[in-house]
Amino acid sequence: MSHKKIVITGGPGTGKTSVVEILKQRGHVCFPEISRQVTLEAQKQGIEQLFLEDPLLFSKKLLEGRVSQFKEALNHPEKSVFLDRGIPDVVAYLDYANQTYPPYFTRACEQHTYDKIFLLPPWEDIYISDNERYENFEQAVLIHDHLEAAYKRYGYHLVEVPTGTVDLRADFIEKNL
Repeated sequence: MSHKKIVITGGPGTGKTSVVEILKQRGHVCFPEISRQVTLEAQKQGIEQLFLEDPLLFSKKLLEGRVSQFKEALNHPEKSVFLDRGIPDVVAYLDYANQTYPPYFTRACEQHTYDKIFLLPPWEDIYISDNERYENFEQAVLIHDHLEAAYKRYGYHLVEVPTGTVDLRADFIEKNL
């Protein structure tokens, strides 16, 4: 059975998680974003922003989690599985932070490929900072650019999701599978 692995990505504050939640409510299998979990675990250990303090360690934890999600998606009984961010997001954020990373990061992107990538663009009207999202809107736009470049570097065609209500965005994704 062929499994379709569908990534929903975009810079911080673009509405990814809200769209993923709606897709989940509509009966789709959705894997959650794991960076908040990694950030919260680090905060419990007294590290306020692990990505800012040790970008490579943070990214290693994300890479491990995203590879694990990818493998779980491969073995899931559902035909289509949505993922809130993909493996190339890890290198995009490191590129944004101007950090070097070991070759196995690149190999992970090359060896674990997705079937469809939906990119949510920066949208200032809905952008909100919080305890886990430290970037301002201008930084979110730069991250978006790095995400787009990373996915294209690995040969993906990105489908940009238009702004609008969460339901309209989920409708767009479902219609463009």
